[in-house]
Amino acid sequence: MRVTCSRVVLSIVVAVVPCTVSAGVDSIRRTPVVIAVEKASPAVVNISTQQIVERQVRPFPEFRDPLFEDFFRDFFEPRRERYQQTSLGSGVVIRADGYILTNQHVVLRGTHVKVTFADNRNFDARLVGADADSDLAVLKIDSEPVPFIKMGDSDDIMIGETVIAIGNPFGLSHTVTTGVVSAVGRSLKTADQTYYDFIQTDASINPGNSGGPLLNIDGDLIGINTAIYQRAQGIGFAIPINRARRIVNDLISYGEVHVPWVGAIVQDLTPELARRLGLPQRKGVVIHGIENGSPAAAAGLQPADIITEIDGRGVHSAEEYDQRVRDHAEGAEIQFTIVRDNGSQRINLRARRFPLERADNLAWQLIGIQVGEDRGTLRVTRVRSGSSAARTGIEPGDVIVALAGTAVKSLDQFRRKMIEIRLAQAALLSIRRGPYLYNVNVAFGAVP
Repeated sequence: MRVTCSRVVLSIVVAVVPCTVSAGVDSIRRTPVVIAVEKASPAVVNISTQQIVERQVRPFPEFRDPLFEDFFRDFFEPRRERYQQTSLGSGVVIRADGYILTNQHVVLRGTHVKVTFADNRNFDARLVGADADSDLAVLKIDSEPVPFIKMGDSDDIMIGETVIAIGNPFGLSHTVTTGVVSAVGRSLKTADQTYYDFIQTDASINPGNSGGPLLNIDGDLIGINTAIYQRAQGIGFAIPINRARRIVNDLISYGEVHVPWVGAIVQDLTPELARRLGLPQRKGVVIHGIENGSPAAAAGLQPADIITEIDGRGVHSAEEYDQRVRDHAEGAEIQFTIVRDNGSQRINLRARRFPLERADNLAWQLIGIQVGEDRGTLRVTRVRSGSSAARTGIEPGDVIVALAGTAVKSLDQFRRKMIEIRLAQAALLSIRRGPYLYNVNVAFGAVP
């Protein structure tokens, strides 16, 4: 009888223990990362774009001598070959009605954009709007409702907290990587421009990850991953979602980003400039001009003021100043910390949109032309005597084809472009006169 009882007890132990261990393993393995990935993955999409590319084909490719190249160019008609090029990236659905956020460089020059969900559903997508300065773009698919990720708060990111990246590196769909926040407020310089206020992480971000989400441990969207820094080794960067949020709203509402108008014209405060002005300050940007009737003028900002901070964050260059201003929406209040007469003070102003009706005056003062629209054609109607346009040889009746490299077909387009480039030193103006097209570089006068 004793032996029988011991066997019964043993059988009970063997039957119970595996169940207890299995339940324990499940509770340990189902970590917050797993839960966050399960929550977010249905809203992460693969983005593929197709682009038709042309290249010149040599008639005799075996000859590579430069002399032969010149000979063939002189005596043979160049032949061009067209082929289709496909690129891959990632995106994240941010609204149930089918709006998708990604990087601008993912969809740049794409003629056909397709998105693929984790469940292999495919949709054609149209481009709603894109912004090169922030490297962000918004797509739209005609299917709803679709899974989406809630935007989090990137202002409360903690150095060292766990983050999760989901994307399609090298075409490997819905790849998950984890890491920690290594730093915030990072600047990133590429061959084309400088980007500011990036989140730096050691979560792997490779080509194909661009446009995908960076998540916190709660599965909230805190950044948009980007792989524009080709030399990164074990370093990833993401655009903070709080900065992206305003740009997304503008792109969805207007198809473009409305840059707020402050009206302070700044330049870098170099050590040489500080010494010449007798300034002890070595950090910030110095105001060298104030636009008439601007928010800066109304708030009392003055030439020679040194802007050291915007909304409590340091400003170290004119480029960074411009980015800090662009982070605000029209009508937003901006706080400037300035140094004036060796004393520090704070000045608040409310940014506005540059008045469209002032664009005609900009063209008259900066270039010296008055423009009118005639049956879908832009023509110069007046030229100011002694202006840059007059010295260049522009005449009434000339047709304006493009301004600063952008085609302008309406007076509204011309005005918007004029406002955009008003702080430049010069602009390329494309003029058609009769059968001839002239590209002339026109120096700008003083900002009115």
